[in-house]
Amino acid sequence: MSHVAYELGTQPACWERAAELAPARRAVLPQPGERTAIVGCGTSYYMAQAAAVLREEAGQGETDAFPASEFPRHRRYDRVVALTRSGTTTEVLDLLAALRDAAVPTTAVVGDPATPVMTVADELVVLDFADERSVVQTRFATTALTLLRAHLGLHTAAVVDDARTALAEPLPADLESRGQFTFLGRGWSVGLAHEAALKMREASLSWAESYPAMEYRHGPISVSGPGTVTWCLGEAPDGLAAQVGATGSRWVAGGLDPLAELVRVHRLALAVAAHRQLDPDAPRHLTRSVILSTGEEAVR
Repeated sequence: MSHVAYELGTQPACWERAAELAPARRAVLPQPGERTAIVGCGTSYYMAQAAAVLREEAGQGETDAFPASEFPRHRRYDRVVALTRSGTTTEVLDLLAALRDAAVPTTAVVGDPATPVMTVADELVVLDFADERSVVQTRFATTALTLLRAHLGLHTAAVVDDARTALAEPLPADLESRGQFTFLGRGWSVGLAHEAALKMREASLSWAESYPAMEYRHGPISVSGPGTVTWCLGEAPDGLAAQVGATGSRWVAGGLDPLAELVRVHRLALAVAAHRQLDPDAPRHLTRSVILSTGEEAVR
């Protein structure tokens, strides 16, 4: 079994632990009314997007999400939360150091605390039980989002049950041989759709795209056709399934909690990788953390 296969299968248990941890770490996570930014890189950025929408929808305050490299340092925030599995990513460390110098409170949600992040973040929330050996992120990212959902009072036992269902039920038939995948979301699940597409690219080298569901109608639907898959994470707009079906694309309706639907996509990514005889633990051109040194990218 690959590292990533093992780790994606442990997500329900990790989510339960994150939900139990959230009350104890409440004081270092965004407080009601705080103007907050959530940052990350790659997968963590997409989790930040989802969390930002959830927080605003919950009426907890203005919340933005940025890639750490694109954070607008001229803006003022009451708190910045950084999602960083490794605690070593260059862009995240540089940003946290700059925010410390500017006296902006920061919290890092991290998988490995014994890393440079502990010297630049004001506060840490440690999810070491969700850290990973794999390059391709699954459980750390979804566990970090679960922590933030629980902090907002939006996590329930039903979400974990859905994740277990996502792991146990067969995948939709005949998807492994498809050559192109499009993932759609609405509201907070737009970020999850972006992450779903990234997983397919990383693990299986698939052509994968992602869009807000309504925006998909404004041009991107033109790439759908026989041999493609269009998967909606969460409730689809009225009429969209029929429009996709008319293109000849395979429509997959997400009936589970959107985060649990992402677990199903994790499984699909591994199934497509196996069909193509790829090793998901050795994704092409990727390393576990991006560390930049003297203008060159180092591996770590």
